[in-house]
This record gives sequence, C-alpha cells and structure tokens, in this order.
Amino acid sequence: MKCEDVKLRIPDILTGEFSPKERPAIDAHLAACVVCSEELRRVTETWTKLGVLPQKQPSSALRDRFYTMLEAYQSGAEAQILSSPSRSPKNSLVEFFSFRRPAFRFAAAAALLFAGVAGGLFLGRTGSIGGPVGRLQAQVDELRQTTALSLLRQPSSSERLLGVSYSEKVRTPGRPTLDALLQTLDEDPSVNVRLAAADALYLFSSEAQVRDGIIASLGRQSSPMVQVALIDLLVEIREKRAIEALKVLIEHKAIAPEVKKRAEQGLRQITS
Repeated sequence: MKCEDVKLRIPDILTGEFSPKERPAIDAHLAACVVCSEELRRVTETWTKLGVLPQKQPSSALRDRFYTMLEAYQSGAEAQILSSPSRSPKNSLVEFFSFRRPAFRFAAAAALLFAGVAGGLFLGRTGSIGGPVGRLQAQVDELRQTTALSLLRQPSSSERLLGVSYSEKVRTPGRPTLDALLQTLDEDPSVNVRLAAADALYLFSSEAQVRDGIIASLGRQSSPMVQVALIDLLVEIREKRAIEALKVLIEHKAIAPEVKKRAEQGLRQITS
C-alpha cells in the first residue's frame, strides 16, 4: 500500500470504518513509514482535542435551565425538552450528529454544564460568588466522568474517541474512569482510540495505578504505533520501573525494528 492510499484513508482510520481486509496492509505501512505514521498521529491528536475548545460565556440563567433539562431527562421527558420538527436526515452526516444518538445527548448535557461552570468561574473571579464554585466544579467532574464512561462503551470508534476526550478534562478522575481508560488502552480494537487513551493517561500519570497500567500494557500491545507511544510516555515521565518491561520488549523476537530502536533509545534515556 502506498502513502497516497493511506493518507486518503486517514478519515476512515479515525472512525474505524475501513474494511477489515485493509487493516493489515495499513498497519504494515504505518509501521514502516514515519511520514504517514506522524501525519496520522497529528490528525488523531487534533481529533481528540476538539472537545477542549473554550466555551462561550453563558447567560446567568443557563445553570437553572441545565438542571431543569437534566431533571426532565431523568424522568423520561427529554424528548419534550429536546424536541424539534421531525425531519428525515438527508445524509449520513446529519444522522451521525442526531440527538437521537445517546452519546450526543450525553455530550449536549455535558456541554451545557461546562458552559455554566465557565460562567461561574468568571463570576467567581469578579467576587460575585465563592464556595458554590467549588461544589459546581465537583459536579462538572462527576458529569464528565459519567459521560466519558458511557461513550467509552459505545460501538462506534468515533464515539469512544469522544469519550476519551471527555475524560481528559476531568480534574480528579475516580478509579472507574482510570480503569476504563486503561482497559481502552489494552483492548480497544481501534489503534487510534488506544493512542488517544495513552495521551489521556499521560495527564494522570502521577497516579500509581496509571503508571502500573501503562507498564503492563506495553507488553500486551501488538500495534507498533501504540508501542512507540507508550515507550515515549514512559520516557517522558521517567518511569524507572519500566526498565524491565523495555528489556523484555527489546528481546521479543517478533518486535518491529522501529519499535526495538525506540525501546533501546528509551532505555538509555531512563537509565541515564
């Protein structure tokens, strides 16, 4: 497979919609081609960071409207709140972003609360409110984690990527969120989702659970791209407990040459 073919398939790679028969050829090319693998990595990073865009300042009534909507959703009345004139989608893109999809109902609710917090923080800086801001931030963290956990269980790789993006914005993740990210890193069928999970776990690498999980995951990975990403992560956090895992990886007979080279470089950097 040529570089032009792989670059044309990058959107399909991100959404996991390419043919399974093409996967070995694509993975083989990406493992051998630094240019294509770096381009895919940059596009993947952009894709997963879209949710970090700053929210616009909300009106003072937005928080009340959010809780009214959330209460109605919990009672099964979300259809009345989110109702709009019934129209048949004209194409698959419209259908993909439909509010009939559970993932986007979660995302819409979370976006409203995030916007409310932005307003609250703004008011807090001007001295209008105090203690309630901390409580609201804790509620935001809880909702973000609930949203992320729900999205990470979706069958669509694009929705799981969105779930990883939400988890990145959690200030103090609980054990279920960290467990879900580590499981995604280990088991997700999409290489790009696993790469996004590795990037998210870097943000929480101060947690011993995360460091242990990343070290253990290095030996479970079959994708050279993910292996290289984890090696770079372990070098970045200077995790000396990864020394043995890197040595085992280097001695593995089936290791890709570029992974072996990166592991040897990483081992020298950690032990220096």
